[in-house]
Amino acid sequence: MGRIGDKGLAIATWIAIIGTLAVNTLSNLFPIDGNTVADLANGPLGGVLITPANYAFIIWGVIYVGLIAYALYQSRRKQRGQLIIRRINVCLIIACVAQMVWIYLFTLQLYWLSVVAMAGILLALIAAYSELEDGQHFADSRRRKMVHGPISIYLAWISVATVVNIASALYASGIRELGLSGAVWTAIMIMVANLIAALAIVQRRDLPFALVFVWADVAIAQRHQDIPTIWVPALVMAIVLVGLLVSHRYPRKSW
Repeated sequence: MGRIGDKGLAIATWIAIIGTLAVNTLSNLFPIDGNTVADLANGPLGGVLITPANYAFIIWGVIYVGLIAYALYQSRRKQRGQLIIRRINVCLIIACVAQMVWIYLFTLQLYWLSVVAMAGILLALIAAYSELEDGQHFADSRRRKMVHGPISIYLAWISVATVVNIASALYASGIRELGLSGAVWTAIMIMVANLIAALAIVQRRDLPFALVFVWADVAIAQRHQDIPTIWVPALVMAIVLVGLLVSHRYPRKSW
């Protein structure tokens, strides 16, 4: 891909990021079918126990700030010509388009189709994250802040959102317990989801990724303070992740 192509891809990345932010904002100001995502989560889907407390979703502000920081970083001629940046740009464009589609499908209450769109976001971000794996040994502090951080935070939250999205689709379809109580299923989902964050800590010492899961765990526990089956495992997993972070990022020195 030549320099003109690199510039075009950089511009397309800007358009995708700003477009996603615009669609998300407009969907809240002018709901497509009269319902925002929050309206549905707190209304018809209010019984989905894995959903975090409302304040947890302010993390989208952090995600969008990170994406804009990345867009600024990749706009520079020196950066946009690098193979790893071009590949990440392609992945981000796909993720942003899938997210715009997701907002449309979810607010229309087409929950299973929204799961498909969410899977598209997740797979695109996993692909971008794998590109970071290839380049992490050569990343300077600026790239870690402007590229690794935003991608890690975005992927981590989408990993959490995917679990919530599937749980929402199951709930809306009337498939809620399958022999176990909703609280027990929620506890199981919390522990399984947190294994992803644990792997990110062990394999990459990825602080931003793990902190997103800690944030989600605390928000889930806060929302269900009256259900020990949920808040206890949520807080335990948050503590475990913090412990793993400390032990892997700051290992004891051998004397």
